[in-house]
Amino acid sequence: MSAAGWMVVVAPVAAFVVLTSVLWTRRPDAVAPLRLAVVRAALLTGVFAVLTVELLGALRALTLPAVAVAWLLFLAATVATARPWQRRAAVASAAVAPAARAGTLVGAATGAPASGAGPAATPVSPAGPSGVAVPPASVPGGLASALAGIRARLAHFRGTASRGERLLAGTVGGLVLVELLVALLAEPNNFDSQTYHLPKVEHWVAQGSLDFWPTAIHRQVTIPPGAEYLLLHLRLLTGGDALHNLVQWAAALGCLAVATRVVAQLGGGRRAQLLTAFLLATTPMVALQATSTQTDLVAAAWAGCAGTLALDGLRRRADVGSLLALGAATGLTALTKTSGLLAVGPLLVLWGVAQLRLAFRPASTDMGPGSTTGGAGSTSTGPMPAGSAGSELAGSGLASSVPGSGLAGSTPTGSASGGAGSAGEGGGAAGVVRTVAGSLLVLLVAAAVVGPFLARVTVEFGHPLGPPRLRESIPMERHDPASILVNALRIGHTAFDTPLAPLRAGTAGAITDGSRAIGVDPQDRAITFGREVFPVPAWYPDEDRVAFPLAGTLALLGAVFALARPARISPTGPAALRAYAVAVVLAVGLHTATIKWQPWGNRLLLYALVAAVPLAGLWLDALLRRRLGPGRRSVAAGLVVSMLAASALAGVLALSYGFPRRLVGAGSVFTTSEWDTRFLRRPQWAEEFRWAAVAVRASDARRIGLVQQNDNWEYPWWLLLRDGEGRSPELVALQSVLPERPPADPASVDAIVCTGSRTACTKLVPAGWTLEFRDYVGYALPPGR
Repeated sequence: MSAAGWMVVVAPVAAFVVLTSVLWTRRPDAVAPLRLAVVRAALLTGVFAVLTVELLGALRALTLPAVAVAWLLFLAATVATARPWQRRAAVASAAVAPAARAGTLVGAATGAPASGAGPAATPVSPAGPSGVAVPPASVPGGLASALAGIRARLAHFRGTASRGERLLAGTVGGLVLVELLVALLAEPNNFDSQTYHLPKVEHWVAQGSLDFWPTAIHRQVTIPPGAEYLLLHLRLLTGGDALHNLVQWAAALGCLAVATRVVAQLGGGRRAQLLTAFLLATTPMVALQATSTQTDLVAAAWAGCAGTLALDGLRRRADVGSLLALGAATGLTALTKTSGLLAVGPLLVLWGVAQLRLAFRPASTDMGPGSTTGGAGSTSTGPMPAGSAGSELAGSGLASSVPGSGLAGSTPTGSASGGAGSAGEGGGAAGVVRTVAGSLLVLLVAAAVVGPFLARVTVEFGHPLGPPRLRESIPMERHDPASILVNALRIGHTAFDTPLAPLRAGTAGAITDGSRAIGVDPQDRAITFGREVFPVPAWYPDEDRVAFPLAGTLALLGAVFALARPARISPTGPAALRAYAVAVVLAVGLHTATIKWQPWGNRLLLYALVAAVPLAGLWLDALLRRRLGPGRRSVAAGLVVSMLAASALAGVLALSYGFPRRLVGAGSVFTTSEWDTRFLRRPQWAEEFRWAAVAVRASDARRIGLVQQNDNWEYPWWLLLRDGEGRSPELVALQSVLPERPPADPASVDAIVCTGSRTACTKLVPAGWTLEFRDYVGYALPPGR
């Protein structure tokens, strides 16, 4: 690709950065406003990417020029919006400053925490980390001031963080950078990507539209394509797959952002947020998928966006912008992986209930848990937890002055209401009507995002969830309590698997014997995917299977304590913490009641893990914060340090030796060739694909027929059979599982390539053609070629 073409790839990133600065809220009660701006910018960018694909697909214009123009226009629009937005922000800052100063003076005079800034608030303009006074009106307004705010936050962190906090942050940053390196160096080599994730992208490019096509691999058209829409933009802009892994890497960053913001919303300070980020970043499944072309992290990130936005609804009435963002997050989750809705659904219910409660409260009580009054200088009902962001920034004054600190005039869980959307705008029946209308708007936005795909599926198969084979293969077909219990136990066994073989065998045996004792076959096809057999080892660091026993156990403990003793974990917001824990537990319960056990089921749980890890971070922070005797405190601290060390070791080993992308050993991204990297899952197939492709290209075939089964690799043909200028080959299926899409006539093609079954290939090769077949790959040519 040309240098100009690669420069266009920067447009989406630049637009996202500008959007983040534009959407950085100036409301004094916002929790972690920088991360909130990142969430909103990501959602807006994601929706634009999806709708652009849908529109251009409908026009049959999915081409490089069209996509490039779309992104350049989007970037121009965001830049044009940023300037007037910055001017309005300056005016808003001037209006906010007197109230902020008044709140600070009230807090100092009464001895109460001023504007949630903590007990040590001062009545004068605070000094920044360097000792330079920072005016309270320094609210983000445009990209330059946003960058200044980020620099101020980093400087404050360096000046105030403990050694442990620096170690946590450094580990997370190091892992993220190493994952970026691996993502850039390694070619896509995920099994499912070879079968259907990347082939569907190539089909879209080849035909210039999103129309379905005849295929023997139904997942190419029936599985939601949200993540592949994002890959399609990169494919068209770069002409290849060199940047494909960056979609999941960016999603991993998004998961870190939303998980830590959830902690802040639930009352956790800086240490709790760092613990959460550390646990999530060192989870092997997250570390491995961050360098992959899988889709689980993308789904988890969108579901996490919905979760953190839903928690905002516990503190204040939602305005139109919040409703649009929540609908976008719901729609993007549904378009990427429908299982993510199992978490989004309970969180939306929690949001709706909270909005109804706020509708019946007077304006002065439109706050989250832990707040008592509205307006500037509102006070908290309880003390800030030790180590919280508020107490850390109090004294330095940055709680009210540093953009993005998440503490401008608020406690971590709630604060003064202000701006549009307060409860005072409509109470009683009017508030209920407004809540119902807002809920409908959320659903309408979600439908606008996922609706076009569901419409195509419904037209093709007569059902929005696809053909019967899809609806019966993954969802549970039995829902009696005994079957759900057995399914849950098997899913839990695989998720918590360890290298300890005796433990694995013992627990698996107990589950198998127990299931038979209650009249359930542990291998029942109605609760087991395909022909798989329980149990399977899942401890090995493989991106499709690796278990998460440590993060899972800590999340489970965090959920138990959040339900039983929420005030000990979050003194400022126990009600919100308990409600969130209920939503997470319900999501996991729904997953085990609706999704069959399968050997690679751990990756399907990533959305639930991202939602649950904040509970682990909060609990660990509370454990370190509790006032225990000297001996007991040292034991608790030692236990926490040991768990964190084990988690760090697991993450480092996953990146170093994980499969199928690793830093060292056989298959290292530094020593393995591009083609061999693509075939690390099945190295014996690499030479066979090249052998067949060389023969077909030598025959000058233009139209090439595909013979394959549902789990065969198609993507290598798209790479190997491109013409000399890199254009996609004309590949047509000679089999089709789509009733309304008949396959091509074998006599209409110039050559045939086959994978998997020689018998299936032989049946479709016309009489007189020459068929050559090895173990997995074959090809057939007509006479004279």
